[in-house]
Amino acid sequence: MDGQTAHYISIVRGEEDFLSELRADLKARTFVPQPVRERMIPKAGGKLRRLGIATVRDRVAQAALKLVLEPIFEADFHPCSYGFRPKRRAQDAIAEIHFFTSRSYNWILEGDITACFDEIDHTALMGRVRDRIGDKRVVGLVKAFLNAGILSEDGIERDTVTGTPQGGILSPLLSNIALSVLDEHLVGAWQTTMSDFNSRRKRRRHGLPNYRLVRYADDFVVLVDGTEADTEGLREEVAAVLAPMGLRLSEEKTRIVHIDKGFDFLGFRIQRHQKRGTAKHHVYTYPSKAALASVKAKVKRATQGATDQPLAILIHRLNPVLRGWTNYFRHGVSKESFSYLRAYLWRRVICWLRHKEPRASWKQIRRRHLNGWWPVDGEVVLFNPGAVAVTRYRYRGDRIPSPWAAGTTEDAA
Repeated sequence: MDGQTAHYISIVRGEEDFLSELRADLKARTFVPQPVRERMIPKAGGKLRRLGIATVRDRVAQAALKLVLEPIFEADFHPCSYGFRPKRRAQDAIAEIHFFTSRSYNWILEGDITACFDEIDHTALMGRVRDRIGDKRVVGLVKAFLNAGILSEDGIERDTVTGTPQGGILSPLLSNIALSVLDEHLVGAWQTTMSDFNSRRKRRRHGLPNYRLVRYADDFVVLVDGTEADTEGLREEVAAVLAPMGLRLSEEKTRIVHIDKGFDFLGFRIQRHQKRGTAKHHVYTYPSKAALASVKAKVKRATQGATDQPLAILIHRLNPVLRGWTNYFRHGVSKESFSYLRAYLWRRVICWLRHKEPRASWKQIRRRHLNGWWPVDGEVVLFNPGAVAVTRYRYRGDRIPSPWAAGTTEDAA
């Protein structure tokens, strides 16, 4: 929008001058956010996701605003929320699901919110912000970012009546503020009527369900100790809670499943299986078919063409992808998936080497590029997914520490 990049500010303009000018505008209340540049990026199913790219100036202001807002709202957020929050990760959400589905919570409401970042109602969101923030300057700055507008790919500037642009530094926090209405409703019911074993047993004796929410950004599941009809009732209840925020459940992605049939969440497949060689059944978490297909597609793209480059370049492209994927899924029953990926990776790299050196015999390729049958180029070694150790991630529950001291939020408020 303004033609200034981070490199330009750092090298040409100067960081001190840039920050001094931004600080002066914020103090004088003359700061006006620029419209975000729209970029449509592909997502699963052939659909497109709208990404908003803010200017460097606006991103710095958003980062400063987040430093003020986050400690205040973190004091109110519930432990059931894991997305875009400090010291919390997807593995915590998967561990909680595993913990409760292993303890009679057999029915799952798998929820997905339609265009969550695009449809959040500004009035309802600002109402929740004002309930916690008394400084009108801070509230006005949040509202200014929400109303900054969008410069679409066809060059037309549009007003933002609803939503918060996905891709902004402040957007994840604002979405969590909006979606905390769901956390408060379901967690409030848990704390008042299901907080101890005797209360939960009494509810089941009277035919009432027990349920637990696990949310990661706009993806969530409600784990139900009850019947399918109970879960269907919770689906309608969740839709009613989200409606005042301008949000709707996706009809095609929101579904009710039994743990024996399994479901995908945050890249993991979560399903109860019979343990091999026994009559016992256990809940297992492992990479979903879509997640495995995704990393295979990346390996395939990297090993197509570019045979004029040395093997070390190919390894440097592959290793970060493989290391990141295996580190994410190593807290699960993933050894079989890692071994399969290792075999697939080996075949793809060997085929790439055969195309790179079509006249070389297999014996020559093995002598030049394989050390113990595994591809290497000098000191550069291809990452081996099969060698990654898998461990069960420990369920931390309410024991996840806050990065702020007890007095921080009181001082900020």
